[in-house]
Amino acid sequence: MESHSSCEQTMSYCLQQGGRHVDMAMMGALMDCSDITRLCADMTMRRSPMAMEMARMCAQVAAKCAEACMAMSGDATMKGCADKCRACADACKAMAAMRA
Repeated sequence: MESHSSCEQTMSYCLQQGGRHVDMAMMGALMDCSDITRLCADMTMRRSPMAMEMARMCAQVAAKCAEACMAMSGDATMKGCADKCRACADACKAMAAMRA
């Protein structure tokens, strides 16, 4: 949920900053990550039988979002979002590997 929240806040921040912060690829990565991290958290909390598969996909999307945000690593907000997305990707990879 931290990654979801960070992506939502970062989208708002990017829109406020304008310019290079409103890059369509960046905004797409943030939107995708925000959506999938929320969905993955929901599925995990309700113990969905598909949660592990969702975690695998979530890890990929969160890692891509972290890469996109690191393109502006000189910006503290972007770096913070990248760090949270990277941590999310690592947690989701670990969860997906626990598949029974």
